[in-house]
Amino acid sequence: MRRILLVDDDPVFTRFLAAYIADNFPLLQVEICNNPMSALHSIKVGSYDLMLIDLEMPAMDGLKLLKFAVSVGMDKNRIVILSGRDADFLHKICPMGTCLAVLNKFEARQKSVLDMVFNSLNRKAEVNKSA
Repeated sequence: MRRILLVDDDPVFTRFLAAYIADNFPLLQVEICNNPMSALHSIKVGSYDLMLIDLEMPAMDGLKLLKFAVSVGMDKNRIVILSGRDADFLHKICPMGTCLAVLNKFEARQKSVLDMVFNSLNRKAEVNKSA
């Protein structure tokens, strides 16, 4: 199993995305944190293959959470920032190299990028399972 931490303050969105992942990528396990402050503990003690972080949340924004995750050893290339903002805005505040990807969570074209990431993780889990 490959582990994903999904941090987003919208429980409807997190349930939808977790169900989508479970239905389409059976070797991926999703842990949901709807409160970014509770995610801090999960990041410290957990070992995740991927983190999906909402950019705008109360109490702590996604960029602060990204910096914290990297500071405790998470590879920035395993972190995706999600937002409802347009791509131009997202790339200004999160330039290339800051993390694996910055995606608008409501655009269909952006969903295909996320699917590529999920497919890659699922394939790696299959290889490990059969080895």
